Parts: sequence; C-alpha cells; structure tokens
Amino acid sequence: MPALGQQRVRHLGYIEERTGDVQVSTEVNRPVGDVWRFYAAEHVRNHPRWDPDMHLEQLSDGPIGLATRIRRMNTRWDTPVEGEMEVVEFDPERAFAVSIHDRNMNAQGRTTFEARGPARTLITVTTRIEGMNDSEKLEFLRRMMQRSVDNVKRLIETEIPSRDA
Repeated sequence: MPALGQQRVRHLGYIEERTGDVQVSTEVNRPVGDVWRFYAAEHVRNHPRWDPDMHLEQLSDGPIGLATRIRRMNTRWDTPVEGEMEVVEFDPERAFAVSIHDRNMNAQGRTTFEARGPARTLITVTTRIEGMNDSEKLEFLRRMMQRSVDNVKRLIETEIPSRDA
C-alpha cells in the first residue's frame, strides 16, 4: 500500500483517482488468540469501546464472519455519517478486513495480527479511503486511528488476565 497520503493519478482520458492510506500499529501484551477474539470476533460489541466516535449494529444473523453486514454511524466529523460495512476477510488470528460504504465515501479497512511470542501480538490497522487527498484530514484520521489502537491495547491488557501472572 502507498504511504500516508500517497495518491494515484490516472491520465489519458481517465478520471483522476486519488487514494489516501493511513496505517497505525501497536503491540498488545496478550496472545494473538485473545487479541483476535476481542478485536475481530467481538468487533460489533467492542469497536465503540475503543472508538467512541463509532456506533455499530450487526445486520446479519449469527456470529461475525465473512460477509457479515454492519450498520455504522460515524460521529467523528462535523455531521454524523451513516453507512454500512461488510466483512470481506476473516482469517482467524491473521487478518480481518471490511469494505465500508458511507454516504460520502468508500473505504477499505484491514487489520493484521502477528504473534510476537506466546503472549504478545502486533496489530496493524490500515485504512484506504477512495478519493481522499486532503493531507490534514488524513493526519487527523491517523491520530484518531492511533488513539483507537492505543485504546484496544489498554482495554485488552486491563480486561484479559495475563497468562504470565
């Protein structure tokens, strides 16, 4: 993926396409299975806890998995924005990705989970927003995403007992 704010431009008669990418990561002091369960398997319940600007409601029946549809309300910007997202990748303990369709944008979000030993996990969250080329908005989004992964770390390490203890 291109670096933060990198843009693609097509010429030769095609419409310009600009894409903004943002990536953040953190290491959580818990096993990958615990981090996966909290972040992906319990995504609808926990996402509003680590990101207070997001409100989610699962539309599909059953446990979260591939093709699960979720209604979302994003209150991060001046005007609340409603939309939907669909789980497009669900690879337990490895990757979780969604395709996001809001009233004013389309985006893709992907989180990877990398075991860093028996009790540590690196999570990396990448968001690609179609048509985004505003560097100030991308930097704001990067700060909000970092806040979210920092909150994920804090919540997991506070709520899930360490197996070393």
